[in-house]
Amino acid sequence: MKRLLLLLALAFPLLADDLERTVAMMAKVGFATAPSFSPDGKRIAFLTNISGVPQAWTIASSGGWPDQVTALDDPVSRVLWSPAGDWLALEVAPGGGLNTQVYVVRPDGTGLRRLTEGGKENNSLDAWTHDGKALLIDSNRRSADALDAWLVDVASGKMRLVAQTQGIGSINAVSRDDKYALLSRLANRGDDDIYRIALDGSSDVLITKHDPPATFGSSYFAGAKDDVVYLTGDPARDRSAFGRVTIKDGKASPLEVLAARDDAELGGFEIDDRGETALLAWNVGGRAELALFDLKTGKSRPLSRLPADILGAAAFSPDGKKIALALSGSAAPQDLWLLDVATGTLQQLTRSAHPGIDLAQLVRPELVQYTAADGLPLSGWLYRPKEAKPPYATVFSFHGGPESQERPTFNTQYQALVANGIAVFAPNVRGSAGFGKKFVNLDNGALRVGSVQDIKASVDALVSRNLADPKRLGIMGGSYGGYMVMAGVTEFPDLFAAGANLFGVVNFETFFAHSEPWMAVISKSEYGDPETQREMIRSISPVHKLDRVKTPLIVLHGANDTNVPVVEAEQVVNTLKARGVPVEYVLFPDEGHGWRKTANRIKSAVAVTRFFVEHLK
Repeated sequence: MKRLLLLLALAFPLLADDLERTVAMMAKVGFATAPSFSPDGKRIAFLTNISGVPQAWTIASSGGWPDQVTALDDPVSRVLWSPAGDWLALEVAPGGGLNTQVYVVRPDGTGLRRLTEGGKENNSLDAWTHDGKALLIDSNRRSADALDAWLVDVASGKMRLVAQTQGIGSINAVSRDDKYALLSRLANRGDDDIYRIALDGSSDVLITKHDPPATFGSSYFAGAKDDVVYLTGDPARDRSAFGRVTIKDGKASPLEVLAARDDAELGGFEIDDRGETALLAWNVGGRAELALFDLKTGKSRPLSRLPADILGAAAFSPDGKKIALALSGSAAPQDLWLLDVATGTLQQLTRSAHPGIDLAQLVRPELVQYTAADGLPLSGWLYRPKEAKPPYATVFSFHGGPESQERPTFNTQYQALVANGIAVFAPNVRGSAGFGKKFVNLDNGALRVGSVQDIKASVDALVSRNLADPKRLGIMGGSYGGYMVMAGVTEFPDLFAAGANLFGVVNFETFFAHSEPWMAVISKSEYGDPETQREMIRSISPVHKLDRVKTPLIVLHGANDTNVPVVEAEQVVNTLKARGVPVEYVLFPDEGHGWRKTANRIKSAVAVTRFFVEHLK
């Protein structure tokens, strides 16, 4: 017996060390994204975390080794090359929070300078003017409950209010003559509008008049024209399409649909500077299908199968002959590729580091279709562990948003779990994007109880097919997905053996009170109005049902999170500790809403994987 105990004591530390080592290698896999061409088309600015924190780099458009531009302690979340070629504009997130600041830096890394004031104000980088002298940003410097559009003179740093908004305002594009901009205004989640505004403040035209709800995504001017606007929208359809609006005598025509699919939504598009070609990115059940659309003839040319399933970003070269694509997939970290418009051929530009990880051995998910309790069609992505047989120990992972979509992208947490013999099922419950306007609005307000019931339907679907072991079920999610975790363990207290709540909402009253004011303004249509619907909001808040929780939990949160403030995590941890329910708490002092730094991604992935291995295997 003593010999057996000694062998066990020696073996378990080795197993723990092996888990930490393998999961850490997975979490270290890098990415490259957000391409932006130089004016001469010879180089591309982009973001990568190769240094451990996302920073700005540049690479020759012909390929080769990239050059690092910034080496900040804080993550860079966007980079745009000036049309004049002399500056890169940066969006930097101090401590990973939402109080992002806008900087400029020379392409060689010199002359770094902050344009915004710093502090707690939220700022986002939108676009350059075509003369390269000014930037369009959105900022809540005027009022905490609104992100207005501002024009920033790069030389002097002076800021001028261009458009006052309620909720979120952001600039999509600027006309070639720098007289007009396209402004997206989002006052309620799930319904927005686009305006053509004069940058001198003299006029604005609503170009998306509609009966709500409707969403309008990307929008661009047609080359040198400022009276023709191309945009993504769904005002008279269930699924988003590609269309055009013409402005005449200060009024906009109805949306003219140019390209649409009944089996897909248009996830976004890009137009070349000449206004001749559009790259259309169709979201087909979660996978991307690309097509080149000739704006003169109206003909669409589908591109051959991509090397990965998801398009993260795209940018045309100045001459319109090339397109830089950020592509990723379940077994492919996000990298930059260069598409030749004429031939459709692809060249890989970056190769994100993945030391110790054989990408060919990573698990690719399969699509599982099933129905909710009320008959609503649902679907989700199942990642099967290679070294296990069904029924599997299974973690059900719910995405954030909630107006987001689970797609087969590169997810180190999923791959870490399946590598340790645990299956992952990632559903798209009602309220998810990508399946039409009706579907995405099925969880608004009091209808949220339907999406919570979809948790049980998702479990039943896999258990009934002998894919998931009912005695070894876990649940995890981040942001709104964290809300679904807490809803799952309170509404179905005997269903899950373990849960991981990553920066999730537990109490909508405290969420509205402590989140960014502009976030609170736009969220009333999604969650309810805390002033007029208090009882409903209380009824859908898991915090009032924590006395039901039996499930051991791990809670992870960023101390600088101003989207879902840390008070949400504290309510869960303090209440469950007082009740004697097993709960672990991991607080990241240098992160906000999600993890950007490699060291923190490793710490989170290791903690969550170890937690589920201990409780499910």
